[in-house]
Amino acid sequence: MASSEIWRDAGRILNAGQTRSLLITGNIHDLFEVEHNGETTYQPLVDLLTTKWDLPNAVVVVYELTGIIRFIGKEDRVKMRDAWVQWRTGMDDDDRAIKRMLASQKVRAELDLVGDAFDTNLKRSVGNPTLALTLLKQMCMCSRAESGLDQHLIIVLENAEMIIRQTEISRMTDADRNRVSLCQDWFSDPAFQEGKDSVIMIAESRSLVNTRIAQLPQVLSLEVNSPDKEERLDFINWFDAKHDGKLKVWSDKEELAQLTAGLSTHALQQMLKGAIYRDDELQQDAILKKVESYIQSQLGEDVVEFKKPSHYLEHVVGFSNLKEFLNDELIPRFRSSGRDALPGAAVCGPIGSGKTFIFEAVASELDMVVIELKSIRSQWYGQTDVVFERLRRVLMALSKVMIFVDEADTQFGSVGKQAHATERRLTGKIQAMMSDPRLRGRVLWLLMTARIHLLSPDIRRPGRVGDLIIPILDPRGEDRDDFLRWMAGSVLETEIDEPTLKTLRNATKGYFAASYAALRSELKAKASYADDKKLSVEEVIAIVENQIPPNIGPTRKYQTLQALMNCTRRNLLPDPDVTDEDRLAWAQEIKRLEAMGVE
Repeated sequence: MASSEIWRDAGRILNAGQTRSLLITGNIHDLFEVEHNGETTYQPLVDLLTTKWDLPNAVVVVYELTGIIRFIGKEDRVKMRDAWVQWRTGMDDDDRAIKRMLASQKVRAELDLVGDAFDTNLKRSVGNPTLALTLLKQMCMCSRAESGLDQHLIIVLENAEMIIRQTEISRMTDADRNRVSLCQDWFSDPAFQEGKDSVIMIAESRSLVNTRIAQLPQVLSLEVNSPDKEERLDFINWFDAKHDGKLKVWSDKEELAQLTAGLSTHALQQMLKGAIYRDDELQQDAILKKVESYIQSQLGEDVVEFKKPSHYLEHVVGFSNLKEFLNDELIPRFRSSGRDALPGAAVCGPIGSGKTFIFEAVASELDMVVIELKSIRSQWYGQTDVVFERLRRVLMALSKVMIFVDEADTQFGSVGKQAHATERRLTGKIQAMMSDPRLRGRVLWLLMTARIHLLSPDIRRPGRVGDLIIPILDPRGEDRDDFLRWMAGSVLETEIDEPTLKTLRNATKGYFAASYAALRSELKAKASYADDKKLSVEEVIAIVENQIPPNIGPTRKYQTLQALMNCTRRNLLPDPDVTDEDRLAWAQEIKRLEAMGVE
């Protein structure tokens, strides 16, 4: 459904009587296409709803926290006032006129006071949301009365999360409690549910609205999506026509619409206005920067970061078997958008094995948008759910994106009873998104961790990243020799022959990718002081022997065993012919290390 059609979907729900209290969430702060009196414009959501619902059989009322209760129709305030007075007094206009003629001065004053009370309450409701909600609830009761309104009453509450906000009960003010209680009684009232009056609440996230209201079974939700490609193209065409075709792009408008995936209509308009003002031709780099900055502004720089790796698989030393697998199997399936597409992969292995470097190279090979997920947990109450919903909206709008999660075991926790409720909820939502068929082939999840066993089993199952768990292990054989040549080749004064390799192998027992990289840097630094910028084999060996490896051997061994146990491809193991007895031996070694306190 197009986001600008949200009014139609909401209308169907209300007309069917499915609910009388509807919560609209999502991309609510955007601009939406509005066709009215043969003219197309782009307006905020509330203007879209009020324009479409301003019908002869409806009275539309809008309330926002800092504003007045306003009536959309010209005569609607008068109609509502008359109906309200009649409801309060039990008399219509003729009856009140007769009573005024026959009554005493005191009774006439009381009748006038009832009539003035409506206007007085409207004025007093400015800045007083409790009074405003009370008055709006009374309008609903009035409209349902036998002598009430002939039309349907539609009440739109803007920024509902500020009016009936989600917060811990112990931190709620008396006014907050009163509003929650008032709305709970209002929306749960059977007379309201069976009536013809409706309340539309607008909030960015359902989790921002008090749970006592948002979780009522009587309250249904509709989500406004970010604009899709067709909607962006419609806006671009409308904008260009409005500006007499002055918009200049490096290609055609359809490619521009494709490249602006992730932008809201509002952000797209800002970019196009800037291009028109500068009389510039829009270029791909500028558009991508705008998309990146917009997404970061929506999610927060501490939540996501756009990665732009500059190295490729050809720059990865060693790992010959793994690189063959990546080129022949993984990358084609990551590029696919069909049934053979993978939802993602988990990459495990001991610390310092080169996981991040290798798969940054994979991201470069894929040449797609890469978003590094840094942290979606927020210190603020309820904000974690909001951040997640924003992330999901962004991902739904993008056509092809890779989510890169380093240290995934700390990002996604467990769903067990011992986990915090927010952590369980977050992990559950991430799991659901990984297996969402709408995102398959469009969103790729690349989870990196040295502690694959700490990643939730629900994430590791098939259908999510469990389809492919790739171990990154320390180099052996020819791969190890490649690392030795890479490490010392540029600083040795002679060619690396077999005796030299043997000497280096003996000197670097237990080394891994990060160790070789650190030693290479050290050798280059030492060589820079030599007259010819070169070192002898003896000098290299002396430098190697001067290095004291950190005491992380047992931990790395434990992590290696966990990577082997969780690997989902035989051809990625050191020995593809691994047996059940081998796996049992790994499991027993893991238990032995755990008994020693290794984790």
